[in-house]
Parts: sequence; C-alpha cells; structure tokens
Amino acid sequence: MAQILRGYELRLLRCTLTTPPPPSDSPSPRPPSDPNNLHSHINFLLTCIQSGNYLQALFSDSAKLVIASTQLDSAKSPDRVYNELVERVEQFIRDGGGGDEEDGFRVILVICVAIAAFFCFIQVSEIPECPLLLKVEESIEWDSWARNQLISDGAHLLGKFSNLECIVFAKMLVMKAKDLLFEGSISSAYGIRSISWWLARVLLIEQRILDELSSSLFDLLQVSMGETLRHFGTLEHVANYWGDELGNEEAADIVSTVHLEAGIMEQTYGHVDSCRLHLESAEVASGIQLSLTGVLGYRTVHQAEPKQQRLLVVDRSSSHTGGISSTMSPGIKTHDSTTAKNDQHEISEASDIHRTPVLVETGEKSEIGAQGNQNVAPHGAAPLKAVQQAVILARCLLIEISSRHDELQRWDMAPFIETIDSQPTSFFTLRCFCDLLRIRWEKTRTRTKQRALEMMEKLVEGMHNSLPGVAQRIPFCYVANIPTIPALRKEHGELLISCGLMGEAITIFESLELWDNLIYCYCLLEKKAAAVQLIKKRLSEMPNDPRLCFFNIVFQLRKCGICLLFLVENGMFPQVGWSSIVYALRCVLGAQMAVKTCRSDFLCSLGDVTNDDSCYEKALEVSNNKSARAKRSLARSAYNRGDYETSKIMWEAALALNSLYPDGWFALGSAALKARDVDKALVGFTKAVQFDPENGEAWNNIACLHMLRKRSEEAFIAFNEALKFKRDSWQMWAQFSHVALDVGNVHKALEAVRMVLNITSGKATGKEIDADILERIMLEIEERISRRPFKPPSVSDDTSLTTQHCPDDSHNDSINEAEQRIAVGRSRETEQLVELLGKILQQIVKRVSRADIWGLYARWHKLKGDLTMCSEALLKQVRSYQGSDLWKDRDRFKLYARASLELCKVYMEISSSTGSHRELSTAEMHLKNIAGSFSDTEEFKDVQACLDEVKKRQSD
Repeated sequence: MAQILRGYELRLLRCTLTTPPPPSDSPSPRPPSDPNNLHSHINFLLTCIQSGNYLQALFSDSAKLVIASTQLDSAKSPDRVYNELVERVEQFIRDGGGGDEEDGFRVILVICVAIAAFFCFIQVSEIPECPLLLKVEESIEWDSWARNQLISDGAHLLGKFSNLECIVFAKMLVMKAKDLLFEGSISSAYGIRSISWWLARVLLIEQRILDELSSSLFDLLQVSMGETLRHFGTLEHVANYWGDELGNEEAADIVSTVHLEAGIMEQTYGHVDSCRLHLESAEVASGIQLSLTGVLGYRTVHQAEPKQQRLLVVDRSSSHTGGISSTMSPGIKTHDSTTAKNDQHEISEASDIHRTPVLVETGEKSEIGAQGNQNVAPHGAAPLKAVQQAVILARCLLIEISSRHDELQRWDMAPFIETIDSQPTSFFTLRCFCDLLRIRWEKTRTRTKQRALEMMEKLVEGMHNSLPGVAQRIPFCYVANIPTIPALRKEHGELLISCGLMGEAITIFESLELWDNLIYCYCLLEKKAAAVQLIKKRLSEMPNDPRLCFFNIVFQLRKCGICLLFLVENGMFPQVGWSSIVYALRCVLGAQMAVKTCRSDFLCSLGDVTNDDSCYEKALEVSNNKSARAKRSLARSAYNRGDYETSKIMWEAALALNSLYPDGWFALGSAALKARDVDKALVGFTKAVQFDPENGEAWNNIACLHMLRKRSEEAFIAFNEALKFKRDSWQMWAQFSHVALDVGNVHKALEAVRMVLNITSGKATGKEIDADILERIMLEIEERISRRPFKPPSVSDDTSLTTQHCPDDSHNDSINEAEQRIAVGRSRETEQLVELLGKILQQIVKRVSRADIWGLYARWHKLKGDLTMCSEALLKQVRSYQGSDLWKDRDRFKLYARASLELCKVYMEISSSTGSHRELSTAEMHLKNIAGSFSDTEEFKDVQACLDEVKKRQSD
C-alpha cells in the first residue's frame, strides 16, 4: 500500500519534470461517481493535472469531496470562508475510517486539489497559455483579502496579479496537510515526504511575486527545503523511497532538481556559498562537469582575424552518455528547435553579431560534444538532458550574485547561454529563461540592442501563444528563475524606453496599471494633455478604484491652479511619483486631508516629502503596527535629528518585521555605533556583510569595532575584506597598518604605509604620514637585527670528533640544520623589511621635511651601516627643531637635545673609524651651543657628559 501512495507522489512530481504524453483521441476522463472510491478520484485528479486541465480538476466532484461543505457565500467574509475551508479539509482527513491507508489516500487527494489550484495561479502569472477565466466572479473584497494574505513583513506584490486566491488556497491546503502529518495528528506510517517539497515550491513562488525579500517566508523555506533535502538529497534516499517505480536515470534527475531548487532559493536570498554548494551537487548528480576553455573563433560577420572565444566544455560521465533520460523520453516532443531556431535565424539576420561564435576548428557555430572536450558539428552533438541544461543556466544565476554587476559579468555568463542556444531541443521554460538571459546581456551592447528588443517581443508574444500547452510549460518552471508576467512586461517596457519607443512602453504600462511609469513617459514626451485625458478616462471608468484616488488629488490641484506636471517641469521633482502628488496636496489642501485619504504606504510617502513623523505614526496605526516601511522611516528620522537610541530601537523593530531589507542592518549598526552600543553595532554590520559581502564600509566598521575591543586578529581579517572594495581609502590603509603590526605582520604593515603614500601622492598635506607606526616598525626591525642569527659549529675542528660521536649525533645535526635554515630565512625576511622601509622613508622625505621623519631616516641609514648619511639625516633633524622658540619651549628643547646627542654620538663613531678629528670638533662646537640652556633638565646633564667625552677623545 505504501508503494501505491508513493506512486501517486511520483506521478505528481513528474508533472514538473517531464512533458505529458501526447493527447489521445479518447474523450476526456470523467470523475467517478462513487465517493468512497478514493483511488478513482485520485487517478482522475492526477490525469487532469498531467494534461493541464486544472480548472476541471478544481471544479470536479473529486475536489468537492474535500471542500463540499464550503460555499463561496458573498455575505460571508473571506476570512470566515477560508477558515471554514481549512476546518473542512482537516475534518475530511480525520474522517478516514479505513485506518492508516485511507488517511494517506485522503492526504494525497488534498494535495492533488492544492497542486491543481497552485498550477492555476502559475498558469496566469508565470507561463500563461491563454487568458484563464475562473467560474467565480472576481470581487474587490476577496482580491484584497488574498493580497493581504500574501503581503508579509512589509513587502508588497510586485504588480497586478490575477487569481491570487489560488495560491493562497494551495498554500493553506498543503500547510494543513503537512501539519497533520508531521505533528502526528494522523498516522504517517507511509510518509508522503514530497509534501515538504511542494510546500517549498509554493513558498518560493510566493516570494517571487513580492517586491521585497520576506524573512518569514525565508524561515519557512529553510525548514521545508531542509526536509526536502534530507528526504531526496541523495540517490540512495530517492532509490529507497520509490524503488522500481523510477525510470532510467530518473533518481539522478530528481536529486539534481532538488539541489537546483535549493540553489535557486539561496540565490534569491543572496547566499553565495550555499547556492554554490547546491549547484555543484546538482552538477554532480546530473552527471556532468563544467569547465571553460578558450578557442579561436569569430564573433562578428565581418571579423577578419579570429579572436580567442570563451567556450563551455561539458564532460559527461560514462553512466550518463548512453540512453535517454525519462525527462527526454522518445516520442515526446519538447519545445522543438524548429520554431525556435527559425525565429532566432530571422532575428539574427538583422545583426552582424553571431548568436554563438563560429569556431576556427570546425567552421560551425559552437557546439558541445557528448564525450570529453570535443567540439563537434551541430548535427553530431548529442543533446543535453533537460536537467543538465537547467544546471548550466543556473550557473548564470551564481555568477550574477557572486561577481560585480558590470559588463564583464554578462560576458562571464555568455558561454553558458550560448551552450543552451546550441541545443537542438529544450523545454519551453528553459528556452524562455535562456532567451531572457541573452536579452539582458545583449541590451547592454549597442550593436545587439536592437536584436535584444526583437527577442523580448518574441518572448512576450510566445508567452501568450496557445502552443505549447500549459502542461508542456510547467516542467522546470521552478528551476528557471523566470520573472512573473507583470515583471517581464515591465522589463519589456523599460527596454522600449531605453530604445526611445515611448508609445509602445506607454501601452504596456497602462495595461499593467503602472501609473508612475506611465506619467513619467508622458513627461518625457511633454504630452501634458494626453496625461490628463488618460487620467480622466480612468476615473470615469473606475471611480472607486483605490489606485486612482491619487489622481483625484491631481484634479483638485488643477482646480486650484497648480499642475503636477508644472512642478516636475520646473525641476522640483526629477521623477513623477506619489510623493510629488502628496507634497502638492499638502501645500494646497493641508496635511490633515492627505492623512485621511491615504493608505499606510502613501502616508509614508507623505512623511518622506514633509519630514513629518506624524505621517509615519499614522501609517503604523493604519497598518496595525505592521508597516516595516513606516518603522524604517521613523528610524531614519530619529537618526537625522541625532536621537540615535530611538533610531536603534526603531531599526530593531523594523528588522523584526522583515530582517531581509538590504540596507537595514547597516543602518542599525550605524545607529547603534552612534548610541555607543558596540555589541549591537557589531551584530548589525556583521549581518550587513552576510547579505552583501562586497560592502566595504560595513567590513571597515567591523574592523574598527574589533580594534576598540582589542581583537587584533579579527580586525586584521575584517580589514583584509574591506580593502578589497575600498582600496582608494588611505584612512583605511592607515588603520590596517596598525592592526597588521599588532598581529606581527610587519610586511603587511609596511605595504599599508606604502599604499597610503601612493594614494595621497600629489595631494599630500602631511596628515597622512603616521610617524608612530613607522616608529613601531623601526623598533621591531631593530629588535630583529639585535638577535644574533644561529651559527653552526665550525667544521675545521679535530676530525676525530666525526668518528667518535654518540648515536644521537645525527639527530642533533638535523636539528641544527633546521634551526640554521630558519635563521637564514628570518635574516632574509629582515633584509627585505629593511629595504622596504628604506624605500618608504625615501618617498616620505621627498614629500615633507619633519624632524621625526628625519630621525627615522637616520636610524635606517645606521641599520644599513652608512654613518655619513646617518649624520646628514640627523643634522636635518636637528635643524628642523631650531627656531626662535627653541630656547623658550622646554619640551622642544628636550627633543632638540636628544637629537643633538644622537648626532654627536654618530660623529664620534665616524671619528673612531676614520681617525679624523674634524667630526669631533664639529660635535664640540655644537654641544657648546646647547650647554647653558635649561640646566635643570636631564637632557642638559646628558649633553654635558657627551661634551666631556668629546673633549676627552680630542685630547687622546
């Protein structure tokens, strides 16, 4: 009996992994009349889902077994209706009188109904085959209720969506069935483990239709995806669960798909390392190994000489080269290359840029061979399986989140895109995703921008064609990160604007009810009358639409003689938006009226332009304290007025609602730092770099906080990360030099000092030169030199020692040799440090003339053994201290006296080595000039003693 249940699970999963068999001429199946025959009802629902008849499944008698007692009564509130629905589902599952087996079949029946509703939503939001008409009339109240159910953590929907109740309905059913299974309310003897996978898919699609990342959805996704990976993350688990039900290589395809979807989830939330691990696991499970190579080829039609082209090489393991996987079954036609290739050929003819480079070796467009590293002709290349194509495209998503967003990033994706372009067949969803990646790449290049526009038009048009059917579009829609239809059409409109095609963009924005974008287009075209006429038309058609209440404000402004477009044209607002309307309304009608007519997000816009915190507080009141945007705005306002403690508290409250807001953690860290809450600041900045590893400012702040805590090793690591992205900040390099010296890395400290000098070259003020760090480095080097290197015993002693040693002598010799090598290595390292320090000091003395720097320069010359240059540097140090204030400033005199003592000592050393008395005479004359001043100081006594020593040497 367990195998029957798992067979049903596998049939349901195959709807997303394979294309259905071709439709037969037999009449469509009818639901069974016997309500007690659960097998017949499950088979009927599965047949409907496999064939793409989702509405037939939802409104069938089989589905009514689950929701029969729940009627869509317009007199009832949506909350009440759906609460009754969930209760009915729970009661239906519990009413199974046949024991564990019947409970399992009832759960499968509920899951089938939920997936049918889920696919209904996907059909109209991501892969629309044709306009879908539900049998229940849409109600603004019910639509608003469904919208509010999906909005979480302060995030809003990405655009205008239809049939939102379908995904809400599906989520409720799956979560209720899963709770009953895993909480032990009903027996789970037969598992039904795939329910966690379906829940993860529903949650991932829900995140995809939101305009911001949701932390609550992420928490649920982590749990459900973690369970899915535990159940289906390895070949052994999949094979043990389904056994002989699996087709050829189907277990590997399932494992690969699970890891792909897990990687897509991690990519959505910006987790680079986790995403890479899952994609690597998917690559291994699919039986391929990807690598890049270089081949000579031609990128353009008129290119005279071949250039190096990057090419993706796909190595396949021997177990995956033979046969065809169940995902590409013989006789089943996927999104064939016939139509797609013809469309691509027509588009390519208008451009002189090849879609895939023509290689010198073959003279053909690049293709990946089935075995090894061969590049063979297109007709000779074995096609990649669908899951392998999905793995290749997923690598583009990894590149997108792990590299800088520049032109090079798209070229890094190019080999992967071109590999899929060269495939003879692909699933509809994978082909569309590949085309979208190419569009985003080619729209950034002038020579291919027109082709990108044509491809985008073909892509949008193909989404609404009747062929292929929805059942052929569903497979792999979860592993291909295709935007929703509203988001795709908006992207199309923005591409049209960049190409100067305003008229077509206006049509798209109007159909999507993107009024901000629409007004902006009219402003660019300077068509004020057209904008006003459009607003009047919309108001006359839908006077009660809450999305149009803002335009009522515009007309009231016009009655008062103020036109919004006039404000924009005069430079008060560079872009037209709700904030502009609110500001004008506040000027004319007063803030009180605006507060009464706006929703929470609109109130936040009002607060943004008026700097009035009462607007944000009202927004919190309207949203029942659930507006993350209002809390973020209050936090920013408190920070700007210097109330850092309040700002920290409000940021914590906002992040408690939505912890995935991109800039929230950095702002929390900044507020906490100002409030002197070091622990909270460290948490905030650490979270910030987890979301954005390239945030150099956050890394720098982490390093500085560790410096405050005297954690030099942690600060050293953080500075290393920060300087990857802030290499032009000399202040950061200066701090890094201190930390590097604290951890004993003198070489890194010197490199940091040199970077400070290089960055400030040409704009030096002297402030960037830190004599303290140079003093510390000099002391460290002098200490190293003072340590005598290890000297091995002389080998010229009595040779009899070599024949009369004890058995342990060989061991001692090896130890001595090791110590000698270490000593030699340290000596060489010290020499390198001395040379590097000298170059830095030479660079500094050419830029500034400071007494402390000349003193360090003199010490460096002394280390090198050049006493003459040492004396010259010390003489310049002494002269730097001289001045009219020298004999009045006690502290300055002390520095002058110490430098003079060092100078005279060097003079005496030179005299001793050369036998010359000229240096002694110079020293005597200099010391006599000092004697008599500040006689109560220790320095005076030292000067007097040195003068006596000089006189003594002169008399000898």
